[in-house]
Amino acid sequence: MEKIPLTRAGHTRLDEELKRLKTVERPAVIKAIAEAREHGDLSENAEYHAAREKQSFIEGRVKELESILGRADVIDPSKMSGPIKFGATVTLVDEDTEEEKTYQIVGEPEADIEKGLLNIKSPLARALIGKDEGDSIEVRTPGGDRAYEVVSVAYS
Repeated sequence: MEKIPLTRAGHTRLDEELKRLKTVERPAVIKAIAEAREHGDLSENAEYHAAREKQSFIEGRVKELESILGRADVIDPSKMSGPIKFGATVTLVDEDTEEEKTYQIVGEPEADIEKGLLNIKSPLARALIGKDEGDSIEVRTPGGDRAYEVVSVAYS
């Protein structure tokens, strides 16, 4: 099976989500299904169908998280240094707009661009791997080609 790289923080977040789903969400939806069953005819019972749909989502997510965590290769970025690699926190400046952005390169399951967590498989992360402070990169994005300069690289 293919290992999935995760940062320590990402592994912890996914593990906490799994525990919450198993200890809070799953019992709550089971209770909701039982209550909806008491309302009679299940064929026209919207509460029952909504609860079953939520249960299906929860069970699917539990299986997905168990699979990810079972194949996780936890990497501690604080023990790294040098050119950009997995776990690096990188500050970039867009060479066109002078806009500065900071991203941490993380595993696919923990990526969240809104929080600055950049998927290792994204075009930007792939372009950054192996680069160092002061380097310029060109990235083809859905919005067109972009040029960035690497301002800083940190491992924490």
